[in-house]
Amino acid sequence: MNNNPYIEYSGEVLTALQNNQPVVAVETGGTFAGLPYPENAETAGTVMEEIRKNGAVPAYISIMHGRIKVGMTESEIDDYGKRRGTMQKASGREIPLLLARGEYGVMTLAAAMVVADQAGIPVVSGGGMGGVHRGAEVTMDISSDLEEIARRNVIVVCSGAKSVLDLNLTMEYLETKSVPVIGYKTDEMPAYMAVESGIRLPCRMNSTEEIAEAYKIKNSLNIASGMILMNPISAGYAVDAVRMNEVIEEAVICSKRDNVRGKAITEYLMKYLKEKMGADSVEAQKNLIIGNAVLAAELSVSLL
Repeated sequence: MNNNPYIEYSGEVLTALQNNQPVVAVETGGTFAGLPYPENAETAGTVMEEIRKNGAVPAYISIMHGRIKVGMTESEIDDYGKRRGTMQKASGREIPLLLARGEYGVMTLAAAMVVADQAGIPVVSGGGMGGVHRGAEVTMDISSDLEEIARRNVIVVCSGAKSVLDLNLTMEYLETKSVPVIGYKTDEMPAYMAVESGIRLPCRMNSTEEIAEAYKIKNSLNIASGMILMNPISAGYAVDAVRMNEVIEEAVICSKRDNVRGKAITEYLMKYLKEKMGADSVEAQKNLIIGNAVLAAELSVSLL
């Protein structure tokens, strides 16, 4: 556990870490930037409840009033949810800037990995990973999620990479960085809100005990990278992959027309996707966030 003065632990998380109890770090980006209030706060409440039900302690990772919060109370969750749209979305590079200015920030999966690794929390739960953007061979636009997972000793539980990305190039990049990618009870890479992507994964594991053993062996061999556990969305909540890809193609064309660049592209494409897919996309996002948190809790228990 890191005693850095810029990191504040909730009482529940502090007790768990001191007593070597399982803790799950949860990114705030997918819930608090992706869902409107009060659905974001309600979903966060469900996530925390499900993590506790499955034997672990929830630790939402955020920046509030110039401090990194590892674990949030119900009142903090509600206040944080109301601030949607007013907080900067932070990866690792923005953390010191937000702290220096005493601001609030929504932590991406990359930022959550940075904090979890320093806090000694090995399991991080998220929605979908960032990855290599379409056209990255020209723009060099690659999410910092991929860089952080290559150097942080954590297991990220997610529903694949966000479907607006170039999924084939994302998998190639992870292979280059020697990051183990595991499908949980699946041979195919999930495409965030869709179950199928058409991309075969290099490894399938069917139990959290087997995954925990692989992580322990990795550490014993001093292999530096983290690991990714890809967990498909429940089939009943998944969106139609064909329709989703059609909408994404439309969104890419519109983003070029509107000259959207850099880190704004993902937000633009995801907003377009949700607007076109309607309520189904919101329900899908909520389901995969909750489902990943449940699996992360089970895995954190298996690691002990």
